[in-house]
Amino acid sequence: MVRKIREDDREAYLEMAEDFYSSDAVCHKIPRRHFEAAFQELMRSREYAEAYFLEYGNQTAGYALLAKTFSQEAGGMVVWIEELYVKPEFRGCGLGHEFFAHLKEHLPADVKRVRLEAEPTNQKAISLYRRLGFEDLPYCQMIREE
Repeated sequence: MVRKIREDDREAYLEMAEDFYSSDAVCHKIPRRHFEAAFQELMRSREYAEAYFLEYGNQTAGYALLAKTFSQEAGGMVVWIEELYVKPEFRGCGLGHEFFAHLKEHLPADVKRVRLEAEPTNQKAISLYRRLGFEDLPYCQMIREE
């Protein structure tokens, strides 16, 4: 089951976010205060970000964090799948497919593109994304921390 995150999900969200950023799915760790700031924003509004919990049976099995932007290149709104995390014991249970089906069904009409990133070494995730119709976007992404 996929459901929107709630205030009482705080500790479970923070724990899974720490697990995600300790995994080989990401290239660097981030401080806990970033997870806490994200959770506060998720509770404040759904304007910039949304999060969903993935449940299997009656257990919390993972989460997805989405961000929203406007893109001239895409011709409208873009939903970024910032994070998709499934706890190790629930991998292979179809939760990734379930999340993407839920997302497609509930995507607002003004969204023109869904975008995500994956570490090149995360071949299982890349394989899933390609099966779901995602294509490589040959950009070099660059950042400057402020």
